[in-house]
Amino acid sequence: MIEQILTEIDGKMKKAADALTRDLASIRTGRASPALVEHIKVDYHGVLTPINQIASISIPEAKMILIQPWDRSSIRSIEKAVLTSDLSLNPTSDSNVIRIPIPPLTEERRRDLIRVVHKRVEEARIALRNLRREGIERLRQTERNKEISQDQYARASEQLQRLTDSFIDQVNDIGQGKETEVMEV
Repeated sequence: MIEQILTEIDGKMKKAADALTRDLASIRTGRASPALVEHIKVDYHGVLTPINQIASISIPEAKMILIQPWDRSSIRSIEKAVLTSDLSLNPTSDSNVIRIPIPPLTEERRRDLIRVVHKRVEEARIALRNLRREGIERLRQTERNKEISQDQYARASEQLQRLTDSFIDQVNDIGQGKETEVMEV
């Protein structure tokens, strides 16, 4: 019973850490990355669709993103979606492709991005703590139902706390890595 609860909480914590990694990948640094634009929603025949489902995204150079729509009629809507996103990017297009140059980040923009990174890392830490609370509540309930002893409950709570601490450290490391990446000139 205890192992089942801990395994389940561990899986949920892994998902929270993975979600943070994916989330931070969409934050712009000085380098081009497909993750910057692949989830931008485009009005494609009346349906909001992520760019990666209607075009191929490549990085021909370190500071350039190239989007090749499979349907040429979607070029204008992709361009508009990139312009209206909060990434401060200026796409240019010809008849077949959209080129997005990645300008160098200003010091002010870097600070703003670091604030966003801190906010998202804090949200991930809160999610981890909520998962810990959920696990402790489930352990407490099994103890109340006399399925486990008080000693087992105490040991399992300690295990859960160690698990939470390790994931919080992991999330902090992910955030620190992204912060370093943003500050690179």
